[in-house]
Amino acid sequence: MEMRTLGQNGPQISAIGLGCMGMSEFYGAPSDTSRSIAVIHRALELGVNFLDTADMYGNGANERLLGKALAGRREQVVLATKFAIVRREDGSFVGISGKPEHVRKACDASLRRLGVDVIDLYYQHRVDPQTPIEDTVGAMAELVQAGKVRYLGLSEASPSTIRRAHAVHPIAALQTEYSLWTRDPEGGLLATCAELGISFVAYSPLGRGFLTGAIASPDDLAADDWRRNNPRFQGENFAKNLELVAEVKKLADEKHCTAAQLALAWLLHSHPQVVTIPGTTKAARVEENVAAALVVLSEADAARLDRVAPRGIARGSRYPDMGSIDSSD
Repeated sequence: MEMRTLGQNGPQISAIGLGCMGMSEFYGAPSDTSRSIAVIHRALELGVNFLDTADMYGNGANERLLGKALAGRREQVVLATKFAIVRREDGSFVGISGKPEHVRKACDASLRRLGVDVIDLYYQHRVDPQTPIEDTVGAMAELVQAGKVRYLGLSEASPSTIRRAHAVHPIAALQTEYSLWTRDPEGGLLATCAELGISFVAYSPLGRGFLTGAIASPDDLAADDWRRNNPRFQGENFAKNLELVAEVKKLADEKHCTAAQLALAWLLHSHPQVVTIPGTTKAARVEENVAAALVVLSEADAARLDRVAPRGIARGSRYPDMGSIDSSD
């Protein structure tokens, strides 16, 4: 497994990590603790050491799952979790909070659910427009000083917010959606991260599964799958986006790899500070994703993908409501 440095002087993390959200919620598959733990253990066997969760995934259930999976294996992983998206006990959403008191409370709760003494990478999941980023990161920095957190991160933050946060305490990682059909970070985020020595963690690197080619119709999704409400998976948008998948699959066939492997290889080839966290609930998919690190792209391959998947190629917005995304730049 190719390893990359977290931030400027952090630990070595696998270029292909594991996003754990779907093991607990959102994609329609019923939660299966034993199978999910087996998937996590298989990832560790293959050299994946970067695991990603959040307190809102399954309303705490995903963190508890990782706590069980990592019992006796804590030293094998760089463990990342997030706070800020607040939910009620029944799972309904309250809003976003970056208030210092919430930062402290959320961290303590995550530590308990994960069953660990320290979180390796602690992200603000979404920027709270009602709380100055300096106040939020100041409280996060106190967690570092207290030994509860090792490194700090932000998710879906704009370049100006990142700079303000970084001035308070070094930011080791920015997590934002990035893939062949979501190339928005190329508008300034990637350059900002490179300048400041911040790792870029690409979530949904397979377009929420769309780029794998496994989803041929919205009917392939379970009735309660969150993607049914995503504009890119609906109506004419879906049909148009399939054209991109066809082009990716064509080149993947020529490279003797899968479309998923090609999409991941493109991300790793494009920028040395990028790491990816594809999610899955199947050990076979972990094996497929990890093998993407062995796919070698030539400059001609990369240029061809740039032509077939330019910025803005995807039809439809990333979320039904983009209001929670910090886009002040």
